[in-house]
Amino acid sequence: MDRHTPMHALPEEIQKMLPEDKVCKYCGVSYLILHEFKAMEEKVKAMEKEMKFYQGSVGREKRLQEKIKSLSQDLEQYKIDNKSKTERIYDVGMQLKSQQNEFQKVKKQLSHLQNELKIKCRQSDIFRLCFCL
Repeated sequence: MDRHTPMHALPEEIQKMLPEDKVCKYCGVSYLILHEFKAMEEKVKAMEKEMKFYQGSVGREKRLQEKIKSLSQDLEQYKIDNKSKTERIYDVGMQLKSQQNEFQKVKKQLSHLQNELKIKCRQSDIFRLCFCL
């Protein structure tokens, strides 16, 4: 604990007194006890204020710990959701790629069939011309 330093020094006569002259001969309590008592009151007030601060900090810490726990749980859930959605995006992307490949195959088949149809039509036109002669 800090030692109390008085704002005003004791008068010189009191300072020069012998210690046995400053205390009660019967009980041994200092005559200057009031001064010491006031200093102790100030220390008690300061300690009470500090104690209130620490009591409040315990409550704040508890609330912050609960908030951290809640946020940590939220983070874990977001990670799980993110992983699930990433997998889903990958699966959908693979399906899209597969369908695009299938579309390209069908497009090539269509182009091939259209070419065959053109050839057949030309052959048919030539065949008709041959019969008409």
